[in-house]
Amino acid sequence: MARVLVVDDAAFMRKMVTDALSGGGHEIVGEAGNGAEAVQRFQELRPDVMTLDITMPEKDGIAALQEIIALEPGAKVIMCSALGQESKVLESIKLGAKDFVVKPFQPDRVRAAVEKALAA
Repeated sequence: MARVLVVDDAAFMRKMVTDALSGGGHEIVGEAGNGAEAVQRFQELRPDVMTLDITMPEKDGIAALQEIIALEPGAKVIMCSALGQESKVLESIKLGAKDFVVKPFQPDRVRAAVEKALAA
């Protein structure tokens, strides 16, 4: 199973993602609450896959994704977004994200996105 970094500015959303993935047998190696912290934690932990919220303080998920892909072109990143952010989702896929999950999400959808990213 995968080592996962979970990034979202909302603690309850990190808990939902963590519960969904750990329930699927994945190991949560860390969490971050903003884009700047996401890049730092990615460098420290080198997770197999990470979930990354788009709308966050300090640095949004798109900017964090760009930095992470620049550091590790093969990084497996799954973007998380609220409804109505389709243009941001498309931009993130063009920048190298492997998949996206729309909030509110079903646990099975998060697990499927991780499996898809690992297979990519």
